[in-house]
Amino acid sequence: MIVRKETQKDFDEIYNLIKAAFETAEEADGDEQDHAVKLRNGSNYIPELALVAVLNKKLIGHIMFTKTCIKGSDAACLLLSPVSVLLKHRKKGVGACLINTGLSIARDLGYKAVFLCGEPAYYKRFGFCPVKQLGIDYAMDIPGQYVLGCELKPGALRGVAGIIDIV
Repeated sequence: MIVRKETQKDFDEIYNLIKAAFETAEEADGDEQDHAVKLRNGSNYIPELALVAVLNKKLIGHIMFTKTCIKGSDAACLLLSPVSVLLKHRKKGVGACLINTGLSIARDLGYKAVFLCGEPAYYKRFGFCPVKQLGIDYAMDIPGQYVLGCELKPGALRGVAGIIDIV
């Protein structure tokens, strides 16, 4: 398996991959593939942080990090959404490889933190915790244990306060 940046030639396959991946996900809205297109077409898209996992010339996974902000702060932060892995390739390290690669690139690009809405038990292994533990608040109608953040360097959010924008 290789991990590389997505290209425009991948967009249709990524759309179908995300749709198929979320059809078998425990939690899904059904429009994750359209959300990814909206993020890609928005001003917060970062081509270096939209990655695909490829096995035997077929896409088996996708991840996207886009710019977000903590209202009331100028800290450079990211939103991680979506993470997609086809069902038959789950529990084989594909998602972990995509996440770790993306976090490494984000760190190298100088971002301070990454935020997401997701399953705490899964994302804890990558350093994510509830945003409240980082001193950050949020305004969505989502239980707090699912709104997670990760400092890309220890103490990166020290002294930072505000409300995260996870849209």
